Amino acid sequence: MVALAVFLTGCGGNEENTPAVPTALPTVAAPVPPLPTMPVSATAGAAVAAATKPPAATLTPAPATPTAPPTAAPETPALPPTATPAPAATAIAVAATMAPAPTAAPAAAAGPRGPAGPSGASGSDGMPMPTPAMAPEAVAEASMSAVPAMAGEDAPYQPVSLSAGEVDDNERWEDYLQYLDRYQGLQVHKVDVSERYIITVRGSDGRPLPNALVRVASGGDTLFQGLTYANGQTLFFPRALPETGSAESFRVSAEKDGVSDSLDFPRGTETDWNLTLDTAASYDGGVPLDVLFLLDSTGSMSDEIDRIKDTLLSISARISDLPSQPDLRFGMVSYRDRGDDYVTRLFDFDRDVRRFSDAIRGVVADGGDDEPESLNEALYVAINRPEWRMGDAIRLVFLLADAPPHLDYVDDYDYAVEMVRARSRGIKIFSVASSGLNVQGEYIFRQIAQHTMGRFIFILYESPGGGVGTPHDVVEYTIERLDSLIVRLVEEELAALRE
Repeated sequence: MVALAVFLTGCGGNEENTPAVPTALPTVAAPVPPLPTMPVSATAGAAVAAATKPPAATLTPAPATPTAPPTAAPETPALPPTATPAPAATAIAVAATMAPAPTAAPAAAAGPRGPAGPSGASGSDGMPMPTPAMAPEAVAEASMSAVPAMAGEDAPYQPVSLSAGEVDDNERWEDYLQYLDRYQGLQVHKVDVSERYIITVRGSDGRPLPNALVRVASGGDTLFQGLTYANGQTLFFPRALPETGSAESFRVSAEKDGVSDSLDFPRGTETDWNLTLDTAASYDGGVPLDVLFLLDSTGSMSDEIDRIKDTLLSISARISDLPSQPDLRFGMVSYRDRGDDYVTRLFDFDRDVRRFSDAIRGVVADGGDDEPESLNEALYVAINRPEWRMGDAIRLVFLLADAPPHLDYVDDYDYAVEMVRARSRGIKIFSVASSGLNVQGEYIFRQIAQHTMGRFIFILYESPGGGVGTPHDVVEYTIERLDSLIVRLVEEELAALRE
């Protein structure tokens, strides 16, 4: 049994709704197959003070010496049953005190900052809304007299104009650790990832083995188990687990298609751990590919929801037409907040692009009277409720939102637990920051993406002096049209299978 210490620091198709005022929800991970079971019990180390929503959060600095949250945790209720079982989630040690808000602006990005928007427009934090930037290729495409029709549609689909940047925090690891160290924003669940090991499993042909089951153990106790991603990799963070404090080495095993192997790796020397199995990945027909969009549909997204919906329509059409012809299914979870018409709404996976397109068109931005939203619950639903394919499938989530989760709800799910669950199940999450996402939201979005080997993506905006920029704490990033960027990332996942 592994304990979880949590501390705070400063539609169409097959739809399923969760109630606007849900029953008591726990702050810990559920029991989780289809991976071989590893019983987990988690106990929160800090209770949240109030269940009611606070006034909307802003970027105004918090008091330098905030009141610490209570240390006694309420008794943890059992999780409600889910539509599909989830895999064994390892518990994590989440770090801990309320930190003061930042006193200095984030590090400069490549490109002008301080975007300003049209008069009267505002973001989720009440600040003036910036004007979305048009990617260069979008300008060219917008002038075309004809464009390809979207899959399942009769009329040509007009290209969208949102441009975006992206960073891979796992690739720029030292920069990311420095970013974590200098964060002094609103409360987050800090997870110690400073000690990171990249576990790579390859087949006898030297190619990566996706969906290999990896276990990491010490002293006979299993500390982590999870499925490898398309590139044959997964991550292990010993300092996030209190049980690893005195461990000097770890036994790492991998298994796929009835073939297994294990090796002992000393701690603190090499950070890349490699195993080879006497088997190889093979696909009869298209690669099973499940793509789920996790979409904030609260009122603060109303300024961009139409562009984002257009982007999703373009993405679904272009992925459907990829030359590799994956066995593709799309799904969606739209979410709002407690007290709204609904908290989460699930459109389960479907191969029918037309039905999925209708589900996207049916999304309306409304509700969400304060800044944070029910992202904790939405992430839980996205990971556990859809009928994700296991086996040799690639599983991707694209989170599109402009606000952080509520961290003040009693009996809520916990994004820090769900991102570990996602990594355990081999579900990769790409976080897409829309306008108005504050520094707290950026930290959380980057945590989720980094932990699951995804990317942090952010929509770019025109700056007053010309050009485009972002308020986020990034220095170097790529820029391209948002739909092109997401399609490229999907293509990269498929290409990893051919390496």
